[in-house]
Amino acid sequence: MFGDLFEEDFSFISNNHCGKGKKSKPRDSEPPAPRDFTNLSGIKNQGGTCYLNSLLQTLLFTPEFREALFSLGPEELGTLDDSSKPDAKVRIIPLQLQRLFAQLLLLDQQAASTTDLTESFGWNSNEEMRQHDVQELNRILFSALETSLVGTSGHDLINRLYHGIVVNQIVCKECKNISERQEDFLDLTVAVKGVAGLEEALWNMYVEEEYFENENLYRCGACDKLVEASKSAKLRKLPPFLTISLLRFNFDFEKCERYKETSCYTFPIQINLRPFCEQTEMDDSEYMYELFSVIIHKGGCYGGHYHVYIRDVDELGNWQLQEEEDRLIEDKALRDTENAKEVENPLAVLKGILSEEESKQIPVDQLGQKLLEKKGVSWNKKYRKQYGALRKYLQNHPQTFQFSPDENKVGLKEKHKLLFKSASQEQDFQRPPQKNDVHWNSEKKPTRLRDSSAGCHWFDLNDSKVQPIKEKDIEKQFQGKESAYMLFYRKSQLKRPPEARGNPRYQIPEHLLNEMNAANTELQKKRAECDSANHGIDLRLHLSSCYKFHNGALHPSLTWKENVVDLTIDRRKTLGDLRQSVFQKLESWEGDMILSIAKPLPAGLHLYQILDGDELTLDGIGLADGADIFVWNGKEVGGTKVMTGPDHEPVVINVLRLAEYNEGGKGQHFTESQHVFSCSTKLSDLRRALAPSGGIILKNGSGPDKEAKNWEVFLEGDMKETVKSVGLTDGCSVLILDSHDQSFVNVSSGNLTAFTYDISWLQVKNFCRTEDEEKHVKITATIETVMSDIKMKAIRELQLEEELANDSCLRPVSGNGKLLSPVPEDYTVKEAELKMGSLLGLCHGKAPTSTQLFLYFIVGSDQNTSPEMEIVVEETASVKEGFLKIPIWWFKSSSHMKRGENTPDQVNGMTCKMDALQVSPAGDSPEYIHTDMDLCYAGSIEIAGEASLEDLKMQAMTLPCCQEQIVPLPSFLRAWTVDSKRPGKLLRNNKQQLNDYKLGARVEICIEPLQKEERLGPDELLLRVQMGIPGERDYYDSTDLVWDISKECTTWALRQRVASHYCLPVDKIEIAKYFPEKFEWLPISSWTQQISKRKRKKKQESLQSAPYHLKDGDIIGVKNLLLDDTKDFSTVRDDVGKEKQRQLALEKKKSRQAERLQDHVFSEEKLNIKHRKPEVALSINVGVFR
Repeated sequence: MFGDLFEEDFSFISNNHCGKGKKSKPRDSEPPAPRDFTNLSGIKNQGGTCYLNSLLQTLLFTPEFREALFSLGPEELGTLDDSSKPDAKVRIIPLQLQRLFAQLLLLDQQAASTTDLTESFGWNSNEEMRQHDVQELNRILFSALETSLVGTSGHDLINRLYHGIVVNQIVCKECKNISERQEDFLDLTVAVKGVAGLEEALWNMYVEEEYFENENLYRCGACDKLVEASKSAKLRKLPPFLTISLLRFNFDFEKCERYKETSCYTFPIQINLRPFCEQTEMDDSEYMYELFSVIIHKGGCYGGHYHVYIRDVDELGNWQLQEEEDRLIEDKALRDTENAKEVENPLAVLKGILSEEESKQIPVDQLGQKLLEKKGVSWNKKYRKQYGALRKYLQNHPQTFQFSPDENKVGLKEKHKLLFKSASQEQDFQRPPQKNDVHWNSEKKPTRLRDSSAGCHWFDLNDSKVQPIKEKDIEKQFQGKESAYMLFYRKSQLKRPPEARGNPRYQIPEHLLNEMNAANTELQKKRAECDSANHGIDLRLHLSSCYKFHNGALHPSLTWKENVVDLTIDRRKTLGDLRQSVFQKLESWEGDMILSIAKPLPAGLHLYQILDGDELTLDGIGLADGADIFVWNGKEVGGTKVMTGPDHEPVVINVLRLAEYNEGGKGQHFTESQHVFSCSTKLSDLRRALAPSGGIILKNGSGPDKEAKNWEVFLEGDMKETVKSVGLTDGCSVLILDSHDQSFVNVSSGNLTAFTYDISWLQVKNFCRTEDEEKHVKITATIETVMSDIKMKAIRELQLEEELANDSCLRPVSGNGKLLSPVPEDYTVKEAELKMGSLLGLCHGKAPTSTQLFLYFIVGSDQNTSPEMEIVVEETASVKEGFLKIPIWWFKSSSHMKRGENTPDQVNGMTCKMDALQVSPAGDSPEYIHTDMDLCYAGSIEIAGEASLEDLKMQAMTLPCCQEQIVPLPSFLRAWTVDSKRPGKLLRNNKQQLNDYKLGARVEICIEPLQKEERLGPDELLLRVQMGIPGERDYYDSTDLVWDISKECTTWALRQRVASHYCLPVDKIEIAKYFPEKFEWLPISSWTQQISKRKRKKKQESLQSAPYHLKDGDIIGVKNLLLDDTKDFSTVRDDVGKEKQRQLALEKKKSRQAERLQDHVFSEEKLNIKHRKPEVALSINVGVFR
């Protein structure tokens, strides 16, 4: 009829309606959401099936249709299990409709899927994405059902419920002969244009007469001549259910286009059809109809969205509007206030609990537990302070309570029990019976509101979303772009049996009941598993018996893994539950148990606050996943008292001293040792420990704006300061100068005056012999020392045979002990990018030459079990399939470049001046890019698709541009894809294979160095926030902000996170997202008032959806309203960029206009044609059952 006239327009509906919403993470493994408070299920939109969903909900809430369909058993319809058998006649459409109705009635899910039903229609994915006319679907679906039910007891189902007859009569004015013609109908189509409402349209159709007169005469068959006559139509037979289709869509012949009639068109809730019927002698009740469904179309004639208003005839849903909820809350608060004294009186509470017990007496401990279950609070927490212990309170009221002889059990005296029961019976009220015994319904179904208007409650079913509405809300659908499109009336005489009210199981076949119960059981199981997985946290328990305290920190007596006990627990449980779980895990524990937060530091394990408050939840005390918990007695470990807290954190300090000799290199040789001090240690105590005979202590004062060789002297006045207050942290270096070394120091200025900076030393470990594997030596070298000389020195120091020099090489050792690629022997220390203190391994084999590559590889697909192997190949060797050639860019924000400009690399307090490596792309390399994010080409790498992201980072670290930076581990690097010459998608999880990212053949990766390790979780969003400079159209340097979006990703949550980051009030900031490709800022709406969490979740959309589409790397501008009240986020650079874009657009427009002038093929009319998709007729494929 209309084909795909009504193409789905997703702009009218939220993402969850159309099924196309962007999700923050994949949810395929998660069970569907349970039903909301309405207790009704919606239907998922497959992309363009909102018209189907609205009609299916109407048929579901037509109880007579639903029950007639359920009455057809497998003996008539067959079973879905036999549908694949070639000779079986299975009536798939009614079977799938039965199953869908059972799911909508009984399955505890927010929305059901129509995929199986549409597949039974023979629809493909294109059909499901194309929207059709719901009036056309109504006729085609009924026709398909009639065909499917041929030969069954339900063959007349549609005819019995929806069939009516209209009779058309022409009466001759002369002979009074009546000529009549009958027409069957399943729905009445009425005009909308020029008509005020439904009753007027029916009056025009079935009351008004059309006259044949003057030149327009009628040829009477009886008179056999042209005569005057009158023509009329009447309703001869009324169906139980009257379907009315409104002709909202018309054609404008002047404009030659379709349009939607949006004028006001009223229709009543109840209508009397007597004036429109042929026979009018019957009682009024025979002609009365009640409205029970209104299908609504929102949009225009070329696109829109359907939803439906439905009256809940059987009271299957819970109808309660927000204002009524508020009123109930107020009434409850008033009752609570009036009964406060009674509630607060423990005597009444205890009497109430004991009166409900069948047994005469219960244990006192069990009475305390029942009080906790009933009131949600223990006796000790609520009453102990005022009334004392529970047992003592019971003993003080002997007139009310009676103890057993051993005083372990307690009960009410008989007269009090009788009095309390009679009083409670007077106040009790009769609750309505619960007829629906589906698993989920018996527990979570809210109390139904019963009143005189039973069965008159309306709901708006909008695809997956179901919400209650008032009857007067129907009047809003009389006119406008969102207006009524189909009306469904039922005869007022149709009464529902009492057992059907509020009972969704009514008349459902037993096999469907069993299937739904099994499905609900499986859903509950999956939700419990998912809930446990979502809220479970892994804790690492450290036992004090496995640790010893020395050198300022705790150290394991065994290996780290042997000292740690893993424990998984729900974050919603209390600290008391955690303590109980630890007791169960450590059955041999004796004495007091204290749990303290621990943190591994370079010096060892350090303890912080003690976890206290057993009633607090683990989430409430901020216990995070992967936290370290130390289990001890709270006083000492191994007989040694342990100092806890941040004020006693141990700090590892590198202590440098001038050596008494110089081994051949230019400059001065140093010895280095590490010492541990508490951060609260005074400098005077530190000096006594490091320089007992007197001397001077210097701190390396390198910073972003200072030379790395700038050593500062701690003066006498600094000796009262602590290690923490002077800025000494883990890894900081101090230089100890004895009295004979003090000529190097200008004490007046406090700086080192004469000091060379190119001295370094390296460690060389022997890997050539297994028995001497642990032996290593220190080799002094300058930055110009050649690696072959270092190798010879190491061989001599290790007392090895000098012949080994011809078959050995030096290989750097990474922090995790892995041997890296051998260093070419003709490289200097500077060229090899070796840092002071670097560990080298002396290994068998020859180092690659400058024209060769050293590669790692494994044979097989399992990286965990296959051994890693090494190979040296020529650079010109070809790479076979399975490898990716990835261009690598070095990425650094402009703010980092400014702060680190011309700053030489610094290692362990010593300085190594290195000229910045300028990389010029060669040949077909990508061009150099300079934006606000500095991105320079570093080179390309070849890596297997099965390699991990960590392997890619490790390989990128070997590129010359990347080696210029100080990167201790791959976790100090971020990896991004490059999209449109900018960082695009952030690659997480260092252990994940590159193939899993689906990078594609032309992917480019940029590497960003970090100041500290980073391990982003799947629910953490990385944003770059920058504060606006007050009074200027510019911003301070951006900083990284990690935001946990596992709970919510809303405007309010982001504003709170940003305000917390800058230590500002939430209402004193304004934020906006920057779109660099458009040079535009989109303000993120501010909230001027506090609203409830429930309303906030309902009203606020996720920032990851339109229009913000928030993702990793996005720039967020911040305005501090305390200093700057201007809300303009744009900068001068944005103005320049927009102007360039405007000029470019004008040039493109002029170019297109010139092309049009040259093209004489297409006429102006053809250019103005609005192309639309071809119309496709709607059809449902049905088998042959005759």
